[in-house]
Amino acid sequence: MSLFEKIKNKNEQISVIGLGYVGMPIGIAFAKKASVIGFDTNQKKIEMYGMGLDPTEEVGNKEIVNTSMKFTSDERALKGAKFHIVAVPTPINLDKTPNLYPVEEASKILGRNLTPGSIVVYESTVYPGVTEDVCIPLLEKHSGLKCGKDFKVGYSPERINPGDKVHRLENIIKIVSGIDEESLDEIANIYELIIEAGVHKVNSIKVAEAAKVVENSQRDINIAFMNELAMVFDRMSIDTNEVIEAMNTKWNSLKFYPGLVGGHCIGVDPYYFIYEAEKLGYHSQIILAGRKINDGMGRFIGENIIKKLVLANKGMDSAKVAIFGLTFKENTPDTRNSKVIDIIDTLLEYGIRPIVVDPVADKEEAKREYGIDLIDICDIDELDCAVIAVAHNEFKKIKLSQLDSFFKDDGSNKKILFDIKHIFDKNSLNNYDVWSL
Repeated sequence: MSLFEKIKNKNEQISVIGLGYVGMPIGIAFAKKASVIGFDTNQKKIEMYGMGLDPTEEVGNKEIVNTSMKFTSDERALKGAKFHIVAVPTPINLDKTPNLYPVEEASKILGRNLTPGSIVVYESTVYPGVTEDVCIPLLEKHSGLKCGKDFKVGYSPERINPGDKVHRLENIIKIVSGIDEESLDEIANIYELIIEAGVHKVNSIKVAEAAKVVENSQRDINIAFMNELAMVFDRMSIDTNEVIEAMNTKWNSLKFYPGLVGGHCIGVDPYYFIYEAEKLGYHSQIILAGRKINDGMGRFIGENIIKKLVLANKGMDSAKVAIFGLTFKENTPDTRNSKVIDIIDTLLEYGIRPIVVDPVADKEEAKREYGIDLIDICDIDELDCAVIAVAHNEFKKIKLSQLDSFFKDDGSNKKILFDIKHIFDKNSLNNYDVWSL
C-alpha cells in the first residue's frame, strides 16, 4: 500500500511544521481529509490555537475550534507522521541576503524525529538549490538516514495570498516536485486530496524553487514600473489613477497599480533570486532596479507629506499627522516587512511623530517590531494631515463627515489628505488638498 493510500485511510499521519499564514491553512485543509499534527516552536501560538483563536485570521476561529488537527510544540510528536510539510518563513537579513536560519532549524528538528519511509516536502520560499544542497544534508545528518533510500524529499512552493478570501489554497494550482518519479507521484496524489484546482508536476526540485521566486519577482517588476510612472506623473501634475483607468480599457493591459510593496513574499523573494544569480557571476539588472524603486516608495511618500505641510505653513515640530494602516497589505494583521514604516521613519527624520491607527494589525507585534503604540480611531482629532496607507475595509467605511472630524477646524488651509490607495471619491473632497499615487 502506498503512503498516499495509508494517509487517505488515516493509517499514517501528516505533519505541518510552522503554523503561520501558510502552514495553518494547509494543516486545516488536510485535517478534513487525514490525520494531521500541527507543530510550531512558538508555545504561545500553540496555546492560542488550543483555545480556538486564530492570530493570523487566515482561517478564522471557527475553523480552529472545529479542526481535528493536533497542535503541539513537542518535536517528538513528529515521529508519529510519515508525510511532513515544512512551512516556516524565509526572511532576508539586513544586507538583503537570504536568511535560511528558520528552514535550517526546521530541518534539524525534523531530522531528529524522521523515521524511515517518510516523505518531506518544503514549501518555504528559497532560491534554486536550497532544498537539495542545504536541507537534505541537514535531514541526513540529524536523522542518520539516507535520502533516496530511507526517505524522500520534494518541494511545493506556497502560493497563498494572505487576506485574500477569493484565491484560496484549494483553488490555486499547486506546483509539485520530487527527487524521483516515485516521490513526485506520491506528493502529487497527497496534495490532490485538498487542491481542487489540481497540481502541476515539474521535472525537478530546482524548477519548482525557481518558479516561486520568479512569479513574485515578475509581480515586483510590474509594480515597480507603475511606481516609477507615479513618481514621474507626480512631477507632471497628472493623476496616475486616471492614466491607469484609461490604459486598462485595452484588453491586454496587465492592471497593475502603484503602491507600497512589503510583506514576506513580493518584497523578499526577488532578493533570493538576485543572491543566487550573483553567486553564479550574474549581476541582476531589471529585478534589482525594480527592488530599488519599490523599496524607495515609502520615503517618496514621506517626503511628499513634508512638502505639503511646508507649503501649508505647518511647523514640523507642531504638525499632527495620522497614519491609517500599518500592516503590509489590507485586511491582514501581519505587519512584517511593512513599508508603511518607511513613511513613518521619514517623518521622524523631520521631527514629526505621527500617530498610527490600525484596527486590524496585531498590536503586540507592532510594539515589538517597531516600537509603535497603535491608537483607536475614535481618539484621532486636530489633525493637520491624514495618510491612508492601507485600504482596510474598516477605513473604506469612513464617511466624509467622520473624516472631517479628524481635522483641525481653523479655516486657514484645506485639509491635507494622502489617499495612497484611492479609497475616497476625489470629486467629493472639495475642502481637501488630496495627494495619491
